[in-house]
This record gives sequence, structure tokens and C-alpha cells, in this order.
Amino acid sequence: MLDSDLAKLYKCANGTKTINQAVKQHINRFPERFMFRLTEEEVKIFSRSQLGTLKGRGHNIKYLPYAFTEEGVAMLATVLRTPVAEEVSIRIMDAFVAMRKYISNNLLEQKYINDLVIKDSSINLKNM
Repeated sequence: MLDSDLAKLYKCANGTKTINQAVKQHINRFPERFMFRLTEEEVKIFSRSQLGTLKGRGHNIKYLPYAFTEEGVAMLATVLRTPVAEEVSIRIMDAFVAMRKYISNNLLEQKYINDLVIKDSSINLKNM
């Protein structure tokens, strides 16, 4: 999730500035696997396709946005420590869990279908 999206969800009065300050104050809690900055190329690709959040005043962004992983979102909630951050983080974590469950179920279903196709193919080959 992008810092701008999290700032909106957490209702940060100063927007991403609040997120960035919290991260700077606790940078040791945010290894690269928890968050990273998007490159200029990634920002261009996203802003052309789907990220209206990067098209603020004047279409130019002052700082490259941070992208937070699931672990980064959880860690951010611990350093923001606001009731809104706690509630939103719980909802975000629930969404990540639901997404993992959905992906897992789809993979199991796909494996089942693939196994049926392979089994059917081998039966058809034997009958020829």
C-alpha cells in the first residue's frame, strides 16, 4: 500500500508527512522488506494507469512515495499509535488474510482441475 493511501485511511492531518515522520523516527523498525520507495519509472507507470493518488496539485510529486508491505502496514500502526490507525490496521490485516485465503483456495482449485485434466488425458491416450 502506498503512503498516501495509508495517510488517507489513518486520517493523518498532515497526510504523508505524518507517515514519513513516523518512519524516520523509527527507521530501524522498517527494513526494506517492510517498505521501499517507488522509483520514478514506477511512479510514471502507476500514474498513467491507476494511481490517481499521485496526481495531486499540479501532477508533479515532490517526493517519491513509499510502498508498504503487509508487515510494514502492521509496523506503521505500532508507531502511529492512534485509535484510527489501530482500527484501520486491523481491517487492513483482515484484508491481507482474506486475500491470502482467496489465493490459496484458487491455487487448490486450479491444482484439482489440472490433476483432472492430466488424468483425463492419460485415460484418453490409453484408449487410443
